[in-house]
Amino acid sequence: MNLLSDKRILLGVSGGIAAYKSAELVRQLRAAGAVVRVVMTRAATEFVTARTFQALSGQPVWSDWSDDRTSMDHIELARWADRLLIAPATADTLARLAHGRADDLLGAICLASTAPLCVAPAMNQGMWRHAATRDNVRYLQERGVAILGPAEGAQACGDNGPGRMLEPEALVRALSDSFSSGALAGVSVVLTAGPTREAVDPVRYISNRSSGKMGYAIAAAARDAGARVELISGPTALDAPVGVHLTRVESAGDMLAAVLDRVEAGCQLFISAAAVADYRPARPAAQKLKKQAQQWSLPLEPVADILATVSALPRRPFCVGFAAETEDVEQHAQKKRLLKGVELIAANRVGRNLGFDTDDNELLLVWEGGSRLLARDSKTRLARLLIEQIATLYSSQPCLRISTENDAKHSA
Repeated sequence: MNLLSDKRILLGVSGGIAAYKSAELVRQLRAAGAVVRVVMTRAATEFVTARTFQALSGQPVWSDWSDDRTSMDHIELARWADRLLIAPATADTLARLAHGRADDLLGAICLASTAPLCVAPAMNQGMWRHAATRDNVRYLQERGVAILGPAEGAQACGDNGPGRMLEPEALVRALSDSFSSGALAGVSVVLTAGPTREAVDPVRYISNRSSGKMGYAIAAAARDAGARVELISGPTALDAPVGVHLTRVESAGDMLAAVLDRVEAGCQLFISAAAVADYRPARPAAQKLKKQAQQWSLPLEPVADILATVSALPRRPFCVGFAAETEDVEQHAQKKRLLKGVELIAANRVGRNLGFDTDDNELLLVWEGGSRLLARDSKTRLARLLIEQIATLYSSQPCLRISTENDAKHSA
């Protein structure tokens, strides 16, 4: 499965003949849905021009400190990336990385970034076999750097042996696979997303400003973590993430019925990310209500609380809820966690260009005995961090873990 959609890949290109393959690599990464930015070493520009990578990536290309437009772009690039891939990674580049050199732009970015680093070695077979290179590779592996390749075969110098850069197709597959953490492998997840619509009459309804982007991003992140994801969504303009089963509903009542159906069929984890209406019209009109000159009142009644209902089930799943707040975020989040009786609340402050109608968000996660602030970032990246935290808490629940294992045995 392709897991590169919307992922941010920073491609470092160093000075080897295999740099010509990196142009095709950029093309294939973008075809897989990734966003690619390219940083070239000065030596790399002697093999392929920066203009080539700019045309293929659709992004500016960085090749030296002089391209550091604000003098801090290397820090921004380091924070931006979901993955760093250096392809080709020459013997000199591996040595610089192993010894923490930061005297060029690419080296500084690698030191400043916390994103996983992958390298695709490319060099003469003798250089690859040299003890110094072997030591450098070992140092990098001990630090968690993924070594992709090299392949064996004919080399530009006429030699034959190990040292060829992996083909772009293999590198794309490896990068995609690196996003599959397996942290929720085999776990059945039911997730709600988007708004609900509560009918006033056949034309009008009560709703809210939720776009569903956060919930859909969580669905993709849970899928990437190996979960089987059932997404129950209110009306949105979004397509279901690949590999996620989507059920579309309209009202809060429809959503509750769909959730209970999926939960009772068996699920270990329920994430309530939908912005469900708190109230609905008590008596929706069967025909369109005509405009009148006088004031008009609309009686409302509360709707069933989906999260609280699931949490109160005799055999309930691990429950995660959301809280959209405008003030006292942590206080309200802790209160909601206790009131609903759930394991985790993800709270966000709405307004001030956060939450609704944006691609960014900021989350405060609260659970019994702990909390964690996820600073403002894209909803895609926040979703992955949220799933990581959920997986950590979920795996610490022995009874839930045993239930998952037994369900897996029965289904097998």
